[in-house]
Amino acid sequence: MKKITIIGSGNIGLSLAKGLVNKAYCKPDDITLTRRNLKLMTNEVAAGFNVSDNNIVAIYNADIVVLAVLPQQLKKVLEEIASSINPEKQLIISVVSGVSCEDVRKELGNNVQVIRAMPNTAIAIGQSMTCIASDNAIDKNMKDVTTLFETVGSVVTINEDLITSATALCACGIAFFLRSIRAASQGGVEIGFHAHDALKMAVQTAKGAADLLLLTQSHPEGEIDKVTSPKGCTIAGLNEMEHNGFSSAFIKGIKLSAKKAAGLYND
Repeated sequence: MKKITIIGSGNIGLSLAKGLVNKAYCKPDDITLTRRNLKLMTNEVAAGFNVSDNNIVAIYNADIVVLAVLPQQLKKVLEEIASSINPEKQLIISVVSGVSCEDVRKELGNNVQVIRAMPNTAIAIGQSMTCIASDNAIDKNMKDVTTLFETVGSVVTINEDLITSATALCACGIAFFLRSIRAASQGGVEIGFHAHDALKMAVQTAKGAADLLLLTQSHPEGEIDKVTSPKGCTIAGLNEMEHNGFSSAFIKGIKLSAKKAAGLYND
């Protein structure tokens, strides 16, 4: 089993580690998690993960090094580990927004294999939508990384110039869809349901809509047509939302998130 070191134990780093273990891709002691403050890692230690506050030590036996720090922290981390990376043995996976494979190699060396991956926090329950890309990785490494992330969700291989767009649609998108579920539940409360019932109903309805598209491979508008009848209540509600800019606001939010993600590394 490959040894994995995840540098940066924030939401995505921890979600990846827990997802891989939950789906039996590896055992907790195959993963080393790094964080500056180890006092915050007591739960992870109890779960059997290796933890470290020294990135150089943490990557020593690693086959895969996952960069999962904030974009603003990455340059310092790369400078720190550069002399300790073994290009012949170690594969670098970066889940850092707005940072190209070339940016990483500028610090670690041109002979290092780098694959960018953009998962989302649903990776913790094995339901991530992860996009992967590289400008220099060999086919075997791309297949290995695909297999790794397929363990914890769905994977699409894309051109690297679309990774920032994937960040907005898939990673930021989790928050957008969660907010829409929250809004639906608030509407439910206003029309008479208790908050906990309204939330349960909204969550299951959203899940049903997503599963319907995944299982039937149909287009959203085709499924919408099935529930919109002439002079009906569904089309009245949809049109009211559109009059108030529902689709436009969603699209504008995705576009702005993509623009923001592209500049994070240099901000």
